Amino acid sequence: MTRPATPAHDVVIMGGGLAGLTLALQLKRRFEDIDVLVLERRSHPVPLAAHKVGESSVEIGAHYFDTVLGLKPHMQEAQLRKFGFRFFFSEGRRDIDQVTEIGASRYLSVPSYQIDRGIFENYLADEAARRGVRFVDGAVVRAVDLAETADAPHRLRWTVDGVTYIARSRWVVDACGRAGLLKRKLGLARPNAHDANAVWFRIGERIVIDDWSDDPAWRARCEPQARWLSTNHLVGAGYWVWLIPLASGSHSVGIVADPKLHPLDTMDSFDKAMDWFRKWQPRLYDELDGKRDKLQDFMFFRKFSYGCKQVFSAQRWALTGEAGLFLDPFYSPGSDFIALGNTYITDLVARDRAGLRLEARAQLYDQIYHSFYESTLTLYQDQYPLFGDPEVLPVKVIWDYTYYWGVLSQMFFQQKLTHLALLGELREQLVHCQRLNVAMQAFLRSWSAVSHKRNPAVMLDQAALPWFAELNRSLNDTLDDDGFRQRVRDSAALLDALAREIVERASQAHPGLDSGALGRLLDEKSPTVSDEAARPAMLFLAASAMG
Repeated sequence: MTRPATPAHDVVIMGGGLAGLTLALQLKRRFEDIDVLVLERRSHPVPLAAHKVGESSVEIGAHYFDTVLGLKPHMQEAQLRKFGFRFFFSEGRRDIDQVTEIGASRYLSVPSYQIDRGIFENYLADEAARRGVRFVDGAVVRAVDLAETADAPHRLRWTVDGVTYIARSRWVVDACGRAGLLKRKLGLARPNAHDANAVWFRIGERIVIDDWSDDPAWRARCEPQARWLSTNHLVGAGYWVWLIPLASGSHSVGIVADPKLHPLDTMDSFDKAMDWFRKWQPRLYDELDGKRDKLQDFMFFRKFSYGCKQVFSAQRWALTGEAGLFLDPFYSPGSDFIALGNTYITDLVARDRAGLRLEARAQLYDQIYHSFYESTLTLYQDQYPLFGDPEVLPVKVIWDYTYYWGVLSQMFFQQKLTHLALLGELREQLVHCQRLNVAMQAFLRSWSAVSHKRNPAVMLDQAALPWFAELNRSLNDTLDDDGFRQRVRDSAALLDALAREIVERASQAHPGLDSGALGRLLDEKSPTVSDEAARPAMLFLAASAMG
């Protein structure tokens, strides 16, 4: 049975998960009168806890949810505020209080959240409907016919309970996740060279890592004494394990691993994963062994990382979220890239509504978005072997955060993503930061190959680095264009200074260590006064990590 075609919509979003629903809300927040239809395959409400993986957010994604979309009351009341990232070099150990810990002893200024995806996506669907979005669950998209001319509408055919519907739309957005309807239709899939696998499950009970030691001094290192609210990482060479609490009372547990060191077939069932924990992370095995009856689900992805040839088009289509590309769950960039992509899509829709040409703008947005993707990919590709290095990984984490907060986060928080003229003015500094990051990742690999990998019982407290805490706080500043120009220049100088400090410290410990491309890049640029002024403040963590 086929129903008649509906009136044309402004935007049809295929997929009513995190990416699709947040885009719908962003469009309605920008244009109260916009007609948005969201087609979601799953029936609502979705289950809590064991719904979708991807529960941890970081600063860009968190700011997108609570401020850009205006969802702060929900985030604060129905989700958990995250106590930052935390790392333990606990491979083969049960005495977690006797290993190196990386983390902050207190909350930093800018919040992030642990998100129960079931709670959140149910809320988003209700909120979208309240704001005037037409949300249809149980809808299966059968065909998408893209317009062949500039002004013709796209046509979609979908079914609900055996009834076929047809719609016309000026814009169509694929937010279907890995199903990637438009990606498959247009042949946009592109592999990348990052080879890693992931397994995960949810347990219907809290995992309180604070209870893994009864040492009052160890517990007192953090205020609040609630390490369990962090995204906790148990790390070793070639892998990391995540522990993420959910507001529903469950806990998400995952293993992400380089298959060259930890093959997927050693962990691709719950029983195998438990055997793997018993060998590599025995304290977590102890915690989970008595909770086997509370297992809520188990899933895995083989080679989860991939790219996409194009995500935005002047022909009035776009891809967002995992329908486009996916990097790695380390540092939780998924919601960040949803925020970035949805912001670009919203601006393209706005320009189209204003009657402006889209060709050049869509192409540039696509290039910039892919540049963000390529820059972030370097944080992961070929880096997993050094995850078990208690001397190098702490420095990598500080570097990666500094690059993230100092460059990409500043663009998003200061609402400059679509200010192409301003970004063009700063191209030299932005490209320099990007080149520094690529060279730093290679240097970290070289350093880890010769490091002593000492694992002392120490907490490397990120909150005790004044410049680091200030960089986080600075995301809350409101800058005009001149202020933003200076902020990017300051970030470039900070990264230069930090890179020099890292190279010098590592070379002192290992005189034969070649600084390679990083050294040559730093040699091209003489230290500035601001570089030198920043250096002493950086010694705390670097000296602690390097011994």
